[in-house]
Amino acid sequence: MNWLVRTFSCSVAKKQFMAVTGLAFCLFLTTHLIGNMFVYGGKDAFNSYVEHLHALGVLVHIAEAGLIVFALIHIGTALILYFQNLAARPVRYKKKSNAGGRTLASATMPYTGLFILVFIVVHLVSMKFADHSTLTTFDVTASVLAKPAYLVFYIVSMVVVAFHVNHGFWSAFQSFGASHPKYMPIVRGFGILFSVIIGVGFGFIPIAINMVS
Repeated sequence: MNWLVRTFSCSVAKKQFMAVTGLAFCLFLTTHLIGNMFVYGGKDAFNSYVEHLHALGVLVHIAEAGLIVFALIHIGTALILYFQNLAARPVRYKKKSNAGGRTLASATMPYTGLFILVFIVVHLVSMKFADHSTLTTFDVTASVLAKPAYLVFYIVSMVVVAFHVNHGFWSAFQSFGASHPKYMPIVRGFGILFSVIIGVGFGFIPIAINMVS
């Protein structure tokens, strides 16, 4: 318990917790996007994928529980760091330096993170916890994305997710000291590529559903 208290009292350790959980969510986004690609195969292909996924049973529940735990850690440490930064703000302004200065992406991370949290809640309520008794998962997804208001919200959310992931990806490596000038441009470049793939990949799902419906 003392180790846990000491760990969470250290700013670097909290950022590393954020990094690990953030990279875990990048892995989830990758697998989730791969699964959603079955939409391009049509209604039957997508529903078949969902059925095979649900057939994994307890493994799916373990993965979901893990995501919830990671989300709580990520959000909790983010809130702690945010309020610590607010408390230190007067001092920080007096000692402001251009070295390692904040960018638009880093400055807006708390707000894009909050927006993503709202999207996740709305998305789960609309998709996962919708009535599947008479409709297939494909039908539920298609009906939700057919609503103009939700479609706009979804597209905007994917842009925000991409923006959040772009900064979070490379800063996660930086949290562990991987900030060598020789390699960081590669990490940043991969972060940009990954965020674009995530944003565009998920953003085109409504178009794919409309094409195969």
